[in-house]
Amino acid sequence: MSAADTTLSPDRSPLRIHNFRCYWIARLSMTLGQYAMMLVIGWQTYDIARNSGLGVAAASGQLALIGLLQFLPLFVLTPFSGLAADRFNRKTVGRLTIGLQFACAVALAILTYSDRLTLTSLFAVAVALGVARAFNGPALSALAPNLVPKALLPNAIALSSISWQSGMIVGPAVGGYTHAIVPFLPYAIAAGLFILAIIALSLIGQVPRCTITGAQRPIAQVIDGWRYVIHNKMVLGAITLDLFAVFLAGATALFPVYARDILMVGETGLSQLAMAPAIGAVVSATWFSFRPLKTGVGPKMLAAVGIFGVATVVFAFSKSMPLSLAMLFIVGAADMFSVYIRQSLVQLYTPDEKRGRVSSASLLTISASNEGGDAFSGWLASLIGPVAAVAVGGVGALVTVALWGWLFPVLRNTRTFDPPEALEDEYPEEKLQEQIP
Repeated sequence: MSAADTTLSPDRSPLRIHNFRCYWIARLSMTLGQYAMMLVIGWQTYDIARNSGLGVAAASGQLALIGLLQFLPLFVLTPFSGLAADRFNRKTVGRLTIGLQFACAVALAILTYSDRLTLTSLFAVAVALGVARAFNGPALSALAPNLVPKALLPNAIALSSISWQSGMIVGPAVGGYTHAIVPFLPYAIAAGLFILAIIALSLIGQVPRCTITGAQRPIAQVIDGWRYVIHNKMVLGAITLDLFAVFLAGATALFPVYARDILMVGETGLSQLAMAPAIGAVVSATWFSFRPLKTGVGPKMLAAVGIFGVATVVFAFSKSMPLSLAMLFIVGAADMFSVYIRQSLVQLYTPDEKRGRVSSASLLTISASNEGGDAFSGWLASLIGPVAAVAVGGVGALVTVALWGWLFPVLRNTRTFDPPEALEDEYPEEKLQEQIP
């Protein structure tokens, strides 16, 4: 891939492609709904626990349980959901999973409106959301490269990240502020956003489909996908770096604790805490959508994860809301920097016929780091307190960077996004170019 191929100009923007525009709108709408729900679920879980007489440590443990219940379905189902993304229509899988999230939003809206919401119902919805995300992530991640020519893929990944991160900014704001007005309102809004996402996915036209080669039995195909991940050191190193760094340094599960009992800024302050890293991520993703990274991609990814860890440590000890927001902004920008590089490398270094299964492996590590990290943070906070738990996690991220730079020399030695020659011809370039007006 030449430097010219990676420069985004107005007439080469992926957003000029109809299918990608629909995909972008669908992902933005879905993410808005997801993060509006997730923030309110965390707030309601912690608030119900505290109002029932539990202390800060015990209530933090309930947040850990929410994270664990979302992660377990992902852990069990993700290998098979990746196969589903490779064998079935990826648009159909996406629509079905968004429909399940719509059902969860409606259920929570009704329970909140009727004042019948309990920890048990929140835990049940967490499991259902875990099932939906297990199948949704691989299908939508594997769909994106089918919508644009390979020269535009890094730009498309950056734009896709903008839709995701924009949802992470506005979603928590929608959740926190509308919950303060009418408690059931964020769930009703989320339900509407999920309907919009389903409609946008339905408007995507025909896209190139791949055929799975090699092993034909489903279990063998699942194993084949995971074997590819294990043997491709670039893919394995990139996704496991995120797994361990974010698993250790994830502070998002403890935002309700910081908002209610440390910074004492309430549910609107909670929205601001949730929005700050997403704003940083959007700034970073927007930059890369117009100025794609060209050189030093591996070392820069490692450096970004290191900055992520340092900012997390500073946030842990902050008692100032402005300083906390500034550190979370840096956390989000650094995380987006590494995500942009990681996703570009994983997509470009993976054949299309395996992309769903490799995406599922990536999703599993992301979920292990996010939901599993939430559970770990909540559990650790119940033992040593929330401040110490976040600080220890940030230090753990720094240790991970040093260790991964040594264990995976390919990460520190990779300079560009150029994929191996064997993958150069696997993109259906002519068909995709025909979609650009």
